[in-house]
Amino acid sequence: MRHSNIMVDVGKWPIFTLLSPQEIASIRKACVFGTSANEAIYITHNDEVFVFGLNCSNCLGTGDNQSTIVPKKLEALCGKKISSLSYGSGPHVLLCTEDGEVYAWGHNGYSQLGNGATNQGITPVQVCTNLLIKRVVEVACGSHHSMALSADGDLYAWGYNNCGQVGSGSTANQPTPRRVSNCLQGKMVVSIACGQTSSMAIVNNGEVYGWGYNGNGQLGLGNNGNQLTPCRLAALHGVCILQIVCGYAHTLALSDEGLLYAWGANTYGQLGTGNKSNQLSPLQIMMEKERVVEIAACHSAHISAARTQSGQVYMWGQCRGQSVVLPHLTHFSCTDDVFACFATPAVMWRLLSVEQEDYLTVAESLRREFDSPETSDLKFRVDGKYIHVHKAVLKIRCEHFRTMFQSYWNEDMKEVIEIDQFSYPVYRAFLEYLYTDCVDLPPEDAIGLLDLATSYCENRLKKLCQHIIKRGITVENAFSLLSAAVRYDAEDLEEFCFKFCVNHLTDVTQTTAFWQMDGPLLKEFIAKASKCGAFRN
Repeated sequence: MRHSNIMVDVGKWPIFTLLSPQEIASIRKACVFGTSANEAIYITHNDEVFVFGLNCSNCLGTGDNQSTIVPKKLEALCGKKISSLSYGSGPHVLLCTEDGEVYAWGHNGYSQLGNGATNQGITPVQVCTNLLIKRVVEVACGSHHSMALSADGDLYAWGYNNCGQVGSGSTANQPTPRRVSNCLQGKMVVSIACGQTSSMAIVNNGEVYGWGYNGNGQLGLGNNGNQLTPCRLAALHGVCILQIVCGYAHTLALSDEGLLYAWGANTYGQLGTGNKSNQLSPLQIMMEKERVVEIAACHSAHISAARTQSGQVYMWGQCRGQSVVLPHLTHFSCTDDVFACFATPAVMWRLLSVEQEDYLTVAESLRREFDSPETSDLKFRVDGKYIHVHKAVLKIRCEHFRTMFQSYWNEDMKEVIEIDQFSYPVYRAFLEYLYTDCVDLPPEDAIGLLDLATSYCENRLKKLCQHIIKRGITVENAFSLLSAAVRYDAEDLEEFCFKFCVNHLTDVTQTTAFWQMDGPLLKEFIAKASKCGAFRN
């Protein structure tokens, strides 16, 4: 399971809502796994490793069988620089480091941890047999079997072997890592993937090999007979495959020309063929779409995803219980989001990289340049203080300024514009809103900003101001806020303030603001409150 190179928000996976913003910000890589997507592991920027969740079969590796909603550190893996990670259905967890070491823990009923035993692994332990002299670069797990690929192209497998998924030529379970040979002898494997009880490999010339369970045609051999040793997919002869992924019982493959092939189980439409018939041989799909650059599936789900050259992301198969039989264009920017939002369970199909890129988005760049003297071409002076802005940004973001800066307006030629009808905090908050879409003001100043938003016809800003005022209403300021709501024609806010005043009538009628309210408004309030029965004993 290779890690992603696209920025992903881990907050889209529900389990990560348990973490604080500070903990989220510390994450460099992460993976959600488990039969209910209830376990997670993450690596920080300091190369510390944490786990949290349900801890089925000791899959958190914490040394006990306790679940935890508070992240626990795995000291044994801290500083190890994890490069590839995969998980099984038990679940068991398998990973390799940049130094090529392999560690495993969790469910071990079929020796899938590769230590020769069948008792659960309660902490991460290095997988040694036949791998100590190898630098492992990729790992993959099926339901209860494991595979590891070395830098020199050798492939090792172990664990459950009831259908031949270990590729040893028999159906006896394999207690320790064993090199997969037969048809792979002398060939350099470059990529691996596992279905629940099947295994796939790509060699360096683009050929694909499959072995293990084949009852749904997931090996792509044109039949549904199990294979105890690797068998080449003859149907893909002449096609150079770059990436292969396995779902629960289906397989997707991507060629160097950006062509997508699918085969295997299709009960939920996961092949994207437009029907639900299983496919025993590779079938090209998405032919009418543009070049595909990435495909996604994982053995615990029946969902498929693909990303095209222009960044469009498609999904199909079992999408939150609904069968989608043709690739459906989503609004996502990466295939990982498909699994967060639509997979059952909502696991991750690969080890995610959430490393910060060294460039800023447009929104981040704009936010940074607000009130920047170095790049601004215009200053507002309010209460004797300057605010530095950019004419182009103001014209793009606000109709008021677009009109103001027409050539026949005097302001277009000015380098400094004086503002006297609004206070400095209010006007600065308004200009900052145009750069950030956010408002940070106390309720009293938000009243002034509401006045400005009304004058400038900024309806979204009016709503934001009303939210701020609602959150800050108190007995002392309730009538002042009610007066402002009436004055600025904010009906929703007016109703909110009125109800607050009625609910706290005894206290608010004793405030200075109540007796300073102008006559007509006071009369209107008393009349309206009387209709509500506010003055009944």
